[in-house]
Formats: sequence, C-alpha cells, structure tokens
Amino acid sequence: MKTLDKIITYLFAIIYLVFGLNFFLGFLPMPDLEGNALEYMVLLSTTGYMTAVKILEIIVALMLLLNIQRPLAWLLIAPVSTNILMYDVFIVGLPTLGLLMVLLNAYMIYRNKASYAGIIKYC
Repeated sequence: MKTLDKIITYLFAIIYLVFGLNFFLGFLPMPDLEGNALEYMVLLSTTGYMTAVKILEIIVALMLLLNIQRPLAWLLIAPVSTNILMYDVFIVGLPTLGLLMVLLNAYMIYRNKASYAGIIKYC
C-alpha cells in the first residue's frame, strides 16, 4: 500500500471512529440544528437508525485501522459517505465533510478495484 493510500485510510478511519464514538459518548459538542436538519436528525435518532449507522461506522473504522478486510470496509461505508454528502447538499445546502468522505471513499474503492473483480466487471 502506498503512502498516500495509508494516509487516506487512517484519516478516513479516524474521522468515522471519532464521530461514531461521539454519538455514544458525547465528547464533542453538537451544533445547534433548526428546521429540516433538526427534523431529520430527530427522526433518525428516535427510530434507532442513527444507532445502527454509528455502529457500522465504528466497525468499518476498526476494520480499516486493523487491516481487516479493507476492500470490504470501503464498500460497506460507501452508502454512509454518500448519505452524509446528500445531507450536506440537500438539507444543509453546502457540501462540506460529506464531499471529502465521498471523494476519499471513491478513490480507495478505485485503488482496490482488483479486489472487486468477482462482483464488478471493469473495462
């Protein structure tokens, strides 16, 4: 694995691990939400959906940090990264961390494309 790939992997994993653990431990302050953002977060939190997402984030972060099935981890977290981008664009109105996460995720999936040969045919 090249140096850039290692940097991306560990940066990505640390971001998801910190935000996943923060959901349960609350060591980072939450921003004040209003309007659609507040309604969206209340709905996701009350249904238990966010708990499942945060558990997935922690598991994938550990998979990446500990080098356990990294290609699988990149695929498992892709929908979460995409959802963060969609939230940023459609609810907040500004692509921030979500854009970075999708770009890093897409790059690493591309870098590991040989691992997915059995499920995806590349040109």
